[in-house]
Amino acid sequence: MVKKPKKRKAASTAKAKWTVFIDPGHGGKDPGAIGRSKTLEKEITLAASLELAQQLRGTGLIRPVLSRSDDRYLKLRQRIQLARDQEADIFISLHADAAPSAKARGISVFTLSDTASDKEAALLAKKENDADLIGGPDLSVEDPDAAGELLRMFQRESMNQSTYLANAILRQIRDMPGGDRRGHRFAGFAVLKAPDMPSVLVEMGFITNSQDEANLNTPAYRTKLVERLARAIVSYLVEYGPQR
Repeated sequence: MVKKPKKRKAASTAKAKWTVFIDPGHGGKDPGAIGRSKTLEKEITLAASLELAQQLRGTGLIRPVLSRSDDRYLKLRQRIQLARDQEADIFISLHADAAPSAKARGISVFTLSDTASDKEAALLAKKENDADLIGGPDLSVEDPDAAGELLRMFQRESMNQSTYLANAILRQIRDMPGGDRRGHRFAGFAVLKAPDMPSVLVEMGFITNSQDEANLNTPAYRTKLVERLARAIVSYLVEYGPQR
């Protein structure tokens, strides 16, 4: 069982300038990837997301909002809509990667593109997008991505801003284990298709690699990684975020 971060005294966000939406990947009946030591991706992503929310709240500049704060299943479009309902300035989705080879490791930062940067990225996006199938068809909600409509709506400026955010993250994590291995990549992740906010997906390491799995299960390592993510988010918002 992944340990959740200890609660710290929260700084007031009454005067927060920005809202950051944090999406812990998977959850509930969707465990995500499963590590060689049986670590569940959904538990790693939740633990890291809760700690990232604490870090951002502690700045006093940011109001963090989570798509889930417990073990529950959400469809991808629900996650996007929750972020839009909160008028988030940034959307960041946290995941842990998996691969057939136990040698694959490292951190990747993804932004949206209708053309994947490589075959592996395309397969990963398909796997993540297929998570919606676990919950079965939802006939009560019109699919906003029908015929690629939402992707066509996605503003070029939002995609540019997503790239700036991805680069800010990569600068912060480059000295982390595997932080300089995989870089900025592109794929058609459904969860990144909000048309009105910069969106990134961070694969925090390969849960199928013994060293990455051990790191992600180590609270001190996760804290270090989350601190870098928080630092990148703040630096991006100070430079590019809406000034209120």
